[in-house]
Amino acid sequence: MQKIFNKVEYKERRKMLRNNMTEPEKRLWLVLKNKQLGLKFRRQHGIGDYIVDFYSPEIKLVIELDGESHFSTEAKAYDQLRDEYFLGLGISTIRFLNQDVMNNLAGVFQTIQNYIRQDACKSE
Repeated sequence: MQKIFNKVEYKERRKMLRNNMTEPEKRLWLVLKNKQLGLKFRRQHGIGDYIVDFYSPEIKLVIELDGESHFSTEAKAYDQLRDEYFLGLGISTIRFLNQDVMNNLAGVFQTIQNYIRQDACKSE
C-alpha cells in the first residue's frame, strides 16, 4: 500500500512551511492548537503530493487559507483538483480567505465549530 500522509520527500518543505507561517495561518493556529475545538489539528500536513494548511484526522477535515494567489483562474482550477482528490479519500475541505481570518477570526472559529458539530451529528 502506498503511503499518502506526510511523504518523506516533502518533509523539509513541510518543516519550512511550519517555520514560515503567514500571519493568517499563525492567528488561526492559535485557536486550533491544543485541541481547543475538542479535536487535534495538524499544521502543514502532507496528504498525497499536497501539503494542506491544517488537518484534523479524527473527522477527516482540511482547512485551507486562501490569499491573493488563489484568485487566478489557474489557481482556482488547481484548488478544485486538490479538493476533489481529498474528497476521493473521504476528506472534506473548508476554505477561508486570509482577510476573513484577519478581520473576523471569531466568525471563522464559529464556522469551524459548526462544521464539527454537524459532523458529530452525522456520526451518531
